[in-house]
Amino acid sequence: MVNYRYLGNSGLKISEITYGNWLTHASQVENDVASACVRAALDAGITTFDTADAYANTAAEQVLGDALKGERRESLEIFTKVYWATGPKGPNDVGLSRKHIMESINGSLTRLGTDYVDLYQAHRYDVETPLEETMQAFADIVRQGKALYIGVSEWTADQIREGAALAKQLGFQLISSQPQYSMLWRVIEDEVVPASKDAGVSQIVWSPMAQGVLSGKYLPGQPAPAGSRATDEKGGAQTISRFMTDETLAAVQNLKPVAAELDLSMAQLAVAWVLQNDNVAAALVGASRPEQVAENVKASGVTIPAELMKQIDDALDGVIERDPGKTLANMPKTRPV
Repeated sequence: MVNYRYLGNSGLKISEITYGNWLTHASQVENDVASACVRAALDAGITTFDTADAYANTAAEQVLGDALKGERRESLEIFTKVYWATGPKGPNDVGLSRKHIMESINGSLTRLGTDYVDLYQAHRYDVETPLEETMQAFADIVRQGKALYIGVSEWTADQIREGAALAKQLGFQLISSQPQYSMLWRVIEDEVVPASKDAGVSQIVWSPMAQGVLSGKYLPGQPAPAGSRATDEKGGAQTISRFMTDETLAAVQNLKPVAAELDLSMAQLAVAWVLQNDNVAAALVGASRPEQVAENVKASGVTIPAELMKQIDDALDGVIERDPGKTLANMPKTRPV
């Protein structure tokens, strides 16, 4: 069964393996399979579920809400996000303006079938909206009881500091950051993590398996397995492409002895590795089959000894991305349309 951790400087506990439905629900898997995956997560002790209004243009929220129907709401932590364009994708159907935030939270609650979300997250930083406007809208949503806590996703260290300070002035807490983080993608370690610790924010990390590359199923010099994310033309192939070099794939194969020593699969090792960081509250994992959920949960509670952590670093030397500037570089420079 899964272990639990506090989220940021709050009293909220979440499952350190959190079920996310990006690229799966209402996209890669049928609704009945999605429901079976959610049931498998619940059976494994996962209580925390993460989605976003932009996933499958709002349809993923609906699928998750349907899958959780009938569960005791108080026993769940439901997270969603706002920023990316949704609906007909008009000029105000995107970003973190007061208008878009206020309309989006109502739509999300309807689709999820709940009166409130436990965590409402800014899916990116909006360079076209004053941060004060965004944080005031979040403060009002918290006061209205539509969200209990507020978080962000892929914000820089400076943006987290400024957002947390404004939140404090407005009488609510910023408690979470949701960045990409894995053995191969460590750009948050030098700046985002220290800033988050100072601000009372912890990480809910996405892509701990580097889009599946750290599972070891992709081999250098060989075509991607049929049906894998690297062959998915709906978006999966694009998101995984940065890791699909022969140099990276060969380095990943060097992790097999470490996984074997810990009696873990390669995928479990990848999830366990991100959880060694004490600023990480949870690893987000998705699933296209229910049995994948049960396998992922085996990474919970694993301690990787220091010598094996060094062996991992040595095995991946030369293919790890550490540049903290990547967070800003990958941020939208204007509102997407």
